[in-house]
Amino acid sequence: MRHLLSAADLDRDAAVRVLDVAEEMAATQRREIKKLPTLRGRTVVNLFFEDSTRTRTSFEAAAKRLSADVINFSAKGSSVSKGESLKDTALTLEAMGADAVVVRHGSSGAPHRLAHAGWTKGAVVNAGDGTHEHPTQALLDAYTMRRHLRGGTGDLAGAKVVIVGDVLHSRVARSNVLLLHTLGAQVTLVAPPTLLPVGIESWPCASSHDLDATLRERDPDAVMMLRVQAERMDASQGSFFPSAREYSRRYGLARTRLELLNDHAIVMHPGPMNRGLEISAEAADSVRSTIVEQVGNGVAVRMAVLYLLLAGELPGGDA
Repeated sequence: MRHLLSAADLDRDAAVRVLDVAEEMAATQRREIKKLPTLRGRTVVNLFFEDSTRTRTSFEAAAKRLSADVINFSAKGSSVSKGESLKDTALTLEAMGADAVVVRHGSSGAPHRLAHAGWTKGAVVNAGDGTHEHPTQALLDAYTMRRHLRGGTGDLAGAKVVIVGDVLHSRVARSNVLLLHTLGAQVTLVAPPTLLPVGIESWPCASSHDLDATLRERDPDAVMMLRVQAERMDASQGSFFPSAREYSRRYGLARTRLELLNDHAIVMHPGPMNRGLEISAEAADSVRSTIVEQVGNGVAVRMAVLYLLLAGELPGGDA
């Protein structure tokens, strides 16, 4: 496997391999000296055409802790702002000797194009493309669940996960559904009808418009709240929900819904959060919340992905 473009690239063995190596990487990060010599002499390029805080800095930290050289490329202030194409940007980076390109792009499919057009010989990692996918976010979410559920045994088979909110615009939701299904978890998506994509019935999950009923009936092990992505909502298409207050009342996670959860259930969010909209401050800061932990886990998971791709040890999937 040369690239990681989709959560669907990973079969169960490959996904478990990434999560197991991430556990090993996390153990090294608890030592006084965190840096490993594993990727010394390799160059990792962070190619970000969209704004990012958590993902970009997480990949940068991951690469540096593996002793790789890191080039951070942002579209703002670069030749992209002057009209340079993805192809020409990629060819420029290839000339600099990129061994891996971590790419975030506003257009769905851009990482696939980069990987297969012959513009770079390096491994391509999808760090989020449009509303399509975000596979390393799904991996860090699964890693977080694995550490908390089933007594920390690591087996997510049969685990019940409810993902709530703006599924339509969420690349995180799509990747999580695919990966969690591969790992044997049972996923239910909850959203207003306007925020579920066309063809949702073909996804390997259940769906609902009623959050309270779903929490009672499914008794989830994990509840993941999705950010309402107002920046992706075209006003010309009309309103996706009546008001922020109405959305929060029907689909937000606050005290009354926290009380519906069983004792071991965890609360997740990929960030950044709209506090008071999809999640209350009380829920975000509760003892159930793994939101800050998810950010830390992202470094270990991305260390594992970069190591396995550049070492050629990640089996199967996309070639």
